[in-house]
Amino acid sequence: QVQLVESGGGLVQAGGSLRLSCAASGRTFRISAMGWFRQAPGKEREFVAAISWSGGSTDYADSVKGRFTISRDNAKNTGNLQMNSLKPEDTAVYYCAARDSGNLAYNRRSYDYWGQGTQVTVSS
Repeated sequence: QVQLVESGGGLVQAGGSLRLSCAASGRTFRISAMGWFRQAPGKEREFVAAISWSGGSTDYADSVKGRFTISRDNAKNTGNLQMNSLKPEDTAVYYCAARDSGNLAYNRRSYDYWGQGTQVTVSS
């Protein structure tokens, strides 16, 4: 099993920045990719960004391209999501997720492990 714990959420004004982190523990050698998803009230959980754990290839939702950057530190078993130029519509609970086989994926059902989520609120 893999355990994931997010941190770094909070309240920020529009145009500001936040950096989310996801610390993985347990059988971390199983991780093949990590993703970030978000869920706003009354909406479906949606894909934000993903990274392959070995090669580091990345992909982003169109809504965050050019503003968010996903990264990982294999030695520390940590994934990060740098969020710049935040907008009120970025307000949501952000979840990190990991999968133990396959490359980065956009579908939340492709992920095997989930964190508890961290709230990000962007005020206008």
